[in-house]
Amino acid sequence: MKLLVVIVSLSLFSAINCDLDWWKTANVYQIYPRSFKDSNGDGIGDLNGITQMLPYLKDLGINAFWMSPIFKSPMADFGYDISDFKDIHYEYGNMTDFERLLKTAHDLNLKVVLDFVPNHSSDENEWFIKSAAGDETYKDFYTWYPGKDDPANPGTKLPPSNWLSEFRGSAWKFHEGRGEYYLHQFAAKQPDLNYRNQKVVDTMKDVLRFWLDKGVDGFRVDTVPHLFEVAPTDGQFPDEVRSGLTDDPDNYAYLYHNLTKNLPETVEMVYQWRDVLEEYTKKDGNTRILLTEAYTDIDILMQYYGNGVKNGSHVPFNFYMIMNLKNHSNAIDFDENIKLWLKKLPNKSVPNWVMGNHDQRRIGSRFGIHRIDLINMILNTLPGVSITYNGEEIGMTDVFLTWDQTVDPAACNSNPQIYDQFSRDPARTPFQWDSSTSAGFSTSPSTWLPVSSLYQQVNVKVQKNAPRSHLKVYRQLLRLRHTETLQKGTVETRTHGQNVLSITRRLSGRDTYITIANIGGQRESIDIREIFSGRLIFHIIAVNSRRREGDPVRGPNIDLEPHEAFILRSVA
Repeated sequence: MKLLVVIVSLSLFSAINCDLDWWKTANVYQIYPRSFKDSNGDGIGDLNGITQMLPYLKDLGINAFWMSPIFKSPMADFGYDISDFKDIHYEYGNMTDFERLLKTAHDLNLKVVLDFVPNHSSDENEWFIKSAAGDETYKDFYTWYPGKDDPANPGTKLPPSNWLSEFRGSAWKFHEGRGEYYLHQFAAKQPDLNYRNQKVVDTMKDVLRFWLDKGVDGFRVDTVPHLFEVAPTDGQFPDEVRSGLTDDPDNYAYLYHNLTKNLPETVEMVYQWRDVLEEYTKKDGNTRILLTEAYTDIDILMQYYGNGVKNGSHVPFNFYMIMNLKNHSNAIDFDENIKLWLKKLPNKSVPNWVMGNHDQRRIGSRFGIHRIDLINMILNTLPGVSITYNGEEIGMTDVFLTWDQTVDPAACNSNPQIYDQFSRDPARTPFQWDSSTSAGFSTSPSTWLPVSSLYQQVNVKVQKNAPRSHLKVYRQLLRLRHTETLQKGTVETRTHGQNVLSITRRLSGRDTYITIANIGGQRESIDIREIFSGRLIFHIIAVNSRRREGDPVRGPNIDLEPHEAFILRSVA
């Protein structure tokens, strides 16, 4: 049997006495505020609801949480269209509520990370209103262009280029008041800011400083690759070429986006934002972290970490498991994607692992509920930063929504025949706290998105009281991540045949931990001597496994049921 092996000893994790800053082994939890907890019964989650539930995060073992946008917004894209970057959206509360949340979190030793949305604003932002009116200060805050002459209809203008919006259709919209087109790479109500204007750069840095002065511990930066587009050539914006991936001309995948994404200037802007955060870190020694969102080529992502002279993102999100792993993927696929990140990782940089967020279908729906614990075990026994989307710890799954129930603009811009291909709503439904009205999310029976029909069986209260549950497994995993072995030890990944993956964490003088995961749907058998020669016990067990914690491994062969997963611990 051929074994694929990689052993990585990162300098960050290789010595017991090394100094680990708080974020380097952090358990980061994403909160989607609109769906986390409603404190006032209006069917919409809010800041006071989050504050109320912070002890839950503390009990889980979370170190930091980041909230999707909480800023003033018309909610055309549910907070990613910001009308005031320095104010709180009224449905979520006010600044006093935010300051209370921040203090409560810090009292619990929880770090607070905000969602920074630098690529665009709302068209209801005063910057855009003034820009559309030709205000001297703001006229070039956004990307404007008169358009191209229409040879078939003299006197009218066509869009400046064939560029497409992520939310379907042209990325250009004509503004009657100004008489020009403006660029929007997302919804039409989300005009793109012009980062070739230094005033925009300075203004957005000022936004960062405003919240840092409030006491936040960092930012997750949205849609980084879109910040810059090529400038006009000979007075014209060039067209992008077809990708060949689809015949639908309104689909974003119709074009190859080499002119509107991943320009070199984008990486430099990340370095500039890191400089702003370092101003505050140097004042008190408390590291403010930068997490960046980019679905892009791994070599570009590695530049986000820094260039050897300048520092960049602490955590360029590792979406390679999201991008490359599917329900049919096997252990070799998982192993290759783990190795890819670890091998590319720059010296002294920290890896991170993420499999879900508010833009993705839930893990239990993508990979099956029988793999929920298995995937959480893989993510949480790898070195570095682990990132969890709210609800994945209890195994929430997607909720089916009809066309009439759909509110996501990415889907609403399509039609009833194809909307489900684009909708992100199924993973954004209310968090399931208990079996009461609206899953304990709200006292109102009417919520902004429907509650899952499974909420009485899948919720926090049920899983806290159950002898075994996804929640209890997840909580055990986060406790395990606090051990010296997982924080500072080496990592070795192996595949045993096509379907079994093992992750071994070792540190001299400390317990060894081995994750064994049968990703496939058939019974498998492995020889544990390929990994470890000493005595082992079953330490953490997936809910679908028949093993018992503390039982010895009576090797050398271990038989695994389909989709079975567990973690072994060495004993003296």
